[in-house]
Amino acid sequence: MTGFGINVLDFGAKGDGIADDTAAIQAAINFAAERGGGRILFPYTKGGYRVASPAVEEYEGKPLRAQLMIPPGSANIMLEGEMPCRMLNSYQVRPPESVAQNFEPTRFVEFTGHELGENNTRIFSDWNAPEEHDPTARPYSILAAPEGTSCKGRFSASQFSIANIDFRVPMRQEKMYPTQSAVDLQNVSRVHVCDSQFALRENVGDTILGLELQPNPCHTAGLVLSGDQNDDNVVRNVAVQGFRYGIVSGEHVVADYLYIHNCEEGLTFHDCSHLSVFGHIVAQHNAVIISTADTDLFGMPKGPCNVEIGSVNFESGSKLKPEVSRLRLGVRDTEGRLHGSLKWHKPWGRQEFPAVCTDRFKIEQF
Repeated sequence: MTGFGINVLDFGAKGDGIADDTAAIQAAINFAAERGGGRILFPYTKGGYRVASPAVEEYEGKPLRAQLMIPPGSANIMLEGEMPCRMLNSYQVRPPESVAQNFEPTRFVEFTGHELGENNTRIFSDWNAPEEHDPTARPYSILAAPEGTSCKGRFSASQFSIANIDFRVPMRQEKMYPTQSAVDLQNVSRVHVCDSQFALRENVGDTILGLELQPNPCHTAGLVLSGDQNDDNVVRNVAVQGFRYGIVSGEHVVADYLYIHNCEEGLTFHDCSHLSVFGHIVAQHNAVIISTADTDLFGMPKGPCNVEIGSVNFESGSKLKPEVSRLRLGVRDTEGRLHGSLKWHKPWGRQEFPAVCTDRFKIEQF
C-alpha cells in the first residue's frame, strides 16, 4: 500500500483488455477483506479489466455463481474507478438511411468507439455463462457475495460499495441476448452504488447484419440490490441496459437519477415492507418500466412493495428496433402489491402510460 487505497495494479492486474485479470482483482478484494476493509482503486486504462475465468458455483457449500466474490464478513470494501462513467450505448438500432439525419447506422463495436464507453473504467466479462431459465435460481454474475445465514436476505457480507465502474457482460451474436448478469448484491445487507453502469459489451443491434436484441429466456439482471430485511441501500447516477431485469430492488432503498434502457423489465421489486424512494428515472425503450416480481425472483420472497417514485421520463420506442424493447406497460403489478405513487413525463408523441395495478398505486402525468 503506497497511498490512500489499494491499487489493483499492485496485485498483478494488467488492465490491457487482453490478460485475464480475474485472479488479480480477487486477490485485491481478499486483501481488503483480511485487513477489515478498504477502497480498491481501478486506474483508468483504455483496454479495461478483462474477467475471463468461469464463475465459481459455491463458496464453502453456499451458492455463489460469480466470477468475483465478495468475501463473507464485516469488512467495509469499496471498488472505485478513476472517474464517473459516461452512460450507455445506443438504445435503438438505427437503419442505414439514418446517415441522412446525421446518425450513423448502428453497428456492432466492442470498446473501439466512443459510444461503447472506452473512456470509462471498465470491468468486462467474456466468459460464456450457462443458460439459466429458472427465475427462482441464482443468476450467474461477474460479482456477487455468497449466500449467508443472516436475516431473510441470507446476508453474508455487511457492506459493499461501487463507484465509477462500468461492468459489461457479453451478448452472443448467435443468441442476441446475455446469459450472464452483471452484479448481484442480494446477499450484502448494505449497498452503496454511484456513477456506475451495468450494461452489454455490444450495441443492442446491427442494422447492416440485420440483428437486434431478442427476448431473453435467461433471467439476467444488471444490478441486484440487497434482499429482504436489508438496511441502507443508496444508488445514485446509475445506468443499466440490455438485461431481462434492469435493477432488482427491495426495501430501504434511496435512489436518484437512474438510466434504464432496453430492458424487458426496467425496475423490478420483490419486497419493500419498508419504504423505498426513487427520485428520477430516465427510461428509454423498455417493455415494462416498473414491475413487481411474479415469482420468488432469484430466490428472494415476494412481499408488499411500498414505493415512492418522484418522476419517470420515458420514450416508448414505438415502431423502432429492437422490437423487444418497445413499451408495453409503464407499470405491471398483477398481484396488487404496489403501494405508493409515481409521476410520468413523455416529451413527445402520444401521451399515455399504460398500467396494470390497483388504485393503491397512484399514477399521475407530470
